Amino acid sequence: MRSLRVVGLLLATVLPALGNDTSAVLTTGGLEFVTNPDIVMASEELFISADEIRVVYQFRNDGAKDQSVLVAFPMPDIVPSVYSPVAFPTGPDDNLFEFSTTLDGQPVEATLHEYAYAHGVDRTKLLRQLGLPLVPISEAASATTDALGEETRATLLHFGLLMPDEYDVGEGMKMHYWPAWTYKATYTWEAVFPAGETVEVVHTYTPSVGGTVGVSFLGEAYDDYDPAREYAERYCTDESFLSGVRKTLRDPNDPWSAPFTESWISYILTTGSNWAGNGIERFRLVIDKGDPNNLVSFCGEGVTKIGPTTFEMVKENFWPEQELNVLILNRMPDSQ
Repeated sequence: MRSLRVVGLLLATVLPALGNDTSAVLTTGGLEFVTNPDIVMASEELFISADEIRVVYQFRNDGAKDQSVLVAFPMPDIVPSVYSPVAFPTGPDDNLFEFSTTLDGQPVEATLHEYAYAHGVDRTKLLRQLGLPLVPISEAASATTDALGEETRATLLHFGLLMPDEYDVGEGMKMHYWPAWTYKATYTWEAVFPAGETVEVVHTYTPSVGGTVGVSFLGEAYDDYDPAREYAERYCTDESFLSGVRKTLRDPNDPWSAPFTESWISYILTTGSNWAGNGIERFRLVIDKGDPNNLVSFCGEGVTKIGPTTFEMVKENFWPEQELNVLILNRMPDSQ
């Protein structure tokens, strides 16, 4: 099969979320991301909230010729969990993230590529053969897996595609089986980048938002897990932030008594370094914590508060070396 050069617009998300643009080729094995030597990411404006991700890119073709490329935009993985309070996107199965994009202001019709993985292995073909929906978080998927025959169920359990769960719905304790595969999706479309010119690409979509029903990082370390250390590494929760949260504890001896719930949002930044030039020439990040009473923490330099709920970071010639992870502590309404 002929390989197509691809400019991959990688957005990030929870689990992790979506990521930055990068380049790629489309092969018989799927999309493979590579470096593009001519197209520069002149700027990226990234807005992140629990309700929306919005990205505005300016791409400049420094090459001598126009480039017709296949643009690829991978979406965040969807990892179903019966027990984790994740706010998954609720769009239709053929556009779960309610993803939309424009090129120089004109809507783009994108092709959706979908995959189902378990333990790092692509099981898309198997699920299609069994007539199972690839989106694992829908009621249709749960009903279908729960009604599988014993032999098929055993096969899917063996591959790690099902999660057993025993509970009572008024008919006594019964075993039920939930979809456990990871859903991966990428949108692609063809675009022309004229030589010596700059084009604007805009994406919007609904993120997956992970979280907890309480503050989980104030507890003591146990076994080989230290929640405070993990959060410090992932979200840069320093002692000042922790001290502020501790002051809100209803019971000083109960680390779960802080009047907050957690929201986690992730965005893949590192693929922005796959473009020509010195990374992203101008990068601007705006994070909205949603409510003035909420708290937010993320790893960044030179962050300034620009509004009651918004924080900004601006970088020149930004070479992203790690992904962006955002922690929002949502103040409970009855505690304000």
